[in-house]
Amino acid sequence: MPERRSDHRTSPSTDAPAARRKADMDIGVVGLGSMGRHLAANLAAAGHAVRGWNRSCLEPGAVPGVALVSDPTEAMQADTIITMLSDDAAVREILQAHGRLNAARPGAVQVMMATISPALSEELARDHAAAGLGYVAAPVFGTPDVAEAGALNIMAAGPSEAVERVRPVLEVLGKRVFRMGEHPAQANISKIAGNMMITMAIEALAEGITLTEAYGVAPADFTALLTQTLFGCRVYQNYGGKIVEERHAPGFKLTLGLKDLRLATDAARARALSTPMLETVRGRMSEAVEAGLGAEDWSAMARLTRKGAVEKGDQ
Repeated sequence: MPERRSDHRTSPSTDAPAARRKADMDIGVVGLGSMGRHLAANLAAAGHAVRGWNRSCLEPGAVPGVALVSDPTEAMQADTIITMLSDDAAVREILQAHGRLNAARPGAVQVMMATISPALSEELARDHAAAGLGYVAAPVFGTPDVAEAGALNIMAAGPSEAVERVRPVLEVLGKRVFRMGEHPAQANISKIAGNMMITMAIEALAEGITLTEAYGVAPADFTALLTQTLFGCRVYQNYGGKIVEERHAPGFKLTLGLKDLRLATDAARARALSTPMLETVRGRMSEAVEAGLGAEDWSAMARLTRKGAVEKGDQ
């Protein structure tokens, strides 16, 4: 895969109002889960004609303004197709099986917003080109509540013509669109690397809190120090609070985090890269899933570090 271009162009949030005025686009959404339903609802609220499909049946009206269809091929009869599915296997089953790409509306542009492997993204780019379809990868940073607010950070990669064609759609869904390159896999690897780094931050917080607490520093005091000085950013502020207050209701499930770490591992091995920190946090997250925490927020893996310190202190 070619190296990422160095222009680092972004689309500022001030462009969004202009995008929202471009209504009446014909959009299909494949996957109406915890993220996809908010994408579809926001597009419908912006005035676009939206049809959506979900693997599990939804009640009529479950996604406001969206016409529910019974087969993904029906959702793909649109000028822009947005796909938000759980993993590589789901994408292969829904998009590549049964000749669905060849049955899509001719000339449509597929916007793959799921977190998938770079290898699958490259494969999909070839398959879409063979079917006469455009293909853009546009994974996101943000949890369902951020998606609902239309405030996602979106990484877009693919041929410039295709990206610009779907930019008005992306600008409805997010506060900012980051242009990552001409090759779709460049957006996918950016998302995977970002998620990898979040897990490293969670583990760093857990270890720092545990170490300072062992010397009598209150966890809340140490976290306040960090997030107001050296690490004054959303990741440390958000997950520091979750760890201190033991709030692990799922925002991003631990099982999905482990999936992304496996994608990162595979991507690193494909380029013969050494990633010792990745191996460490993947092992920790695997332990957390085995301990029954898979349905909780991925910050719950901090419990293992905290619990291990308590158990050793009691010995």
